[in-house]
Amino acid sequence: MPGGRPRAFDPRTALDRALELFWRQGYEGTSLSDLTAAMGINRNSLYATFGNKEELFRKALDRYFTGPGAFAAEALEEPTARAVVERMLLGAVELTGGTHAPPGCLSVNSVHACGPDSRAVREEVIARRMAGEAALRRRFERAPDLTAGCDPGVLARLVHTVTDGIAVQAASGHTREQVRQVADLALRTLFPSAD
Repeated sequence: MPGGRPRAFDPRTALDRALELFWRQGYEGTSLSDLTAAMGINRNSLYATFGNKEELFRKALDRYFTGPGAFAAEALEEPTARAVVERMLLGAVELTGGTHAPPGCLSVNSVHACGPDSRAVREEVIARRMAGEAALRRRFERAPDLTAGCDPGVLARLVHTVTDGIAVQAASGHTREQVRQVADLALRTLFPSAD
């Protein structure tokens, strides 16, 4: 016996469209009507495939971190602290200041633009961001090129602060070249002897 009518849409494409919409408009700024229109599906298909809006956002967030934001996890594989930081900063420039995606960062925007009714979404994003910072700290703890007295936890927070700032600046209208200049200066400041 057949398992029902086959889907008339590609779930991966629909999820990518939802991701872009959340990225551009934020969680609270995106309605179910916006989502169904962008994804090319009706509400029943959205609920059946992705769950409610919050579940869809979590899936879009997963897609974000394994797709456009994957540079952050990939940076941890670099051989030195300097190379890790460079990959993080330049990845942030490309992600937030490039022409292929909405300006800014889905993660940064979601932390700042969620009200009390979306507390669970905000807490989810914060938890993922904290896990990323902890992974960065652990990577710095193993780095062969950190100077004596450099606290890996503080360095991880600083790198996240700079990448978040790049995202905010890009969302505020600064050009890719302008945010690249910030990334370059930050790298030269943190690792002056490498130049």
